[in-house]
Amino acid sequence: MSDLSPRPQDVVLDAANHRFELLVDGHVAVLEYRLEEGGMVITHTGVPEAIGGRGIAGTLTRAALDHARAQGWKVIPACTYAAAFMRRHGEYADLRG
Repeated sequence: MSDLSPRPQDVVLDAANHRFELLVDGHVAVLEYRLEEGGMVITHTGVPEAIGGRGIAGTLTRAALDHARAQGWKVIPACTYAAAFMRRHGEYADLRG
């Protein structure tokens, strides 16, 4: 994938390692989480500098939040990026745990 707009459907869930991954131009961006009492705690969002500025962190966060909603989980955004994303996107306010 080398376009400037990654899509949520390009995100891969690695449930065994509690992370979402997105491969862009040979670089892997990740969102890491842990599960606590039926909820998702987003702990880290990392995008390599080489692929920054393309909305990749937002795409990862949206995929994680959509997954949490589908599972019926509440979300605690311990990662500062995820917290800011949830504040900016009111459509996810119901997920906040």
